[in-house]
Amino acid sequence: MSNLIVGFKRWFHQWGSPRWFYERSWIWSKWLGLIALLCLPVGIVWGLVFAPEDYQQGNSFRIIYLHVPAAVLAQSCYMIMAAAGLVSLVWKMKVADVILKCAAPIGASFCFLALFTGAVWGKPTWGTWWVWDARLTSMLILLFLYFGIIALEAAIQDKITAARAAALLAIVGVINIVIIKKSVEWWNTLHQPATFKLTEKPAMPAEMWMPLLIVVIGTYAYFGYSLFLRSRNEILLRERRTLWVREIVQSTHARSSL
Repeated sequence: MSNLIVGFKRWFHQWGSPRWFYERSWIWSKWLGLIALLCLPVGIVWGLVFAPEDYQQGNSFRIIYLHVPAAVLAQSCYMIMAAAGLVSLVWKMKVADVILKCAAPIGASFCFLALFTGAVWGKPTWGTWWVWDARLTSMLILLFLYFGIIALEAAIQDKITAARAAALLAIVGVINIVIIKKSVEWWNTLHQPATFKLTEKPAMPAEMWMPLLIVVIGTYAYFGYSLFLRSRNEILLRERRTLWVREIVQSTHARSSL
């Protein structure tokens, strides 16, 4: 047990090393990019073209293959940011600040996509583009939280102060994730419950939920790929005065001059 604890501590502190993260993330990003490249086209084409029509909604249900992955990712991204904020405040790890900053624009993009595709889906289903439904309103608040974190990072000149402010907002905003998850249970909303859960048998037939699962996997892989690339650039910018970054820059210049 003691060896396991020591190993976990070593692994945890390795994640806090900008150089270690920079070197490992390149390998991880390539694999995640490959998974995204395979899963997203297959899942989207399968869902939009070959999946059967819904017996109630017809072909309009196909927006689910864009809406659900975007909505799930937007919430998961915020939870990752909140966890990074907690690590930043407690253990003062530089990489956690980088993750928090770089994940915010990605999460905001997916949150906007979820709201937009939800509106497209809502028009034929509910007869209107927007209703002040509990789920929709809480998702809109999530988008504003993303914007708030991005604004804090951009407005505050001191990096340490900006990171602390963004971390606090990310942690406080977790309550909104709980509201999003429970909104269809706590209030009488137009929004349907979760399409499928890992702990329950899917209500949809396999030929409908399998492509959705593939798109969800591809979306998470794309998120990881994008996050690692953005984080690598941010680390180089923040660590540009360190010896190891200078060595990387010199090596890059030497290869480009050949």
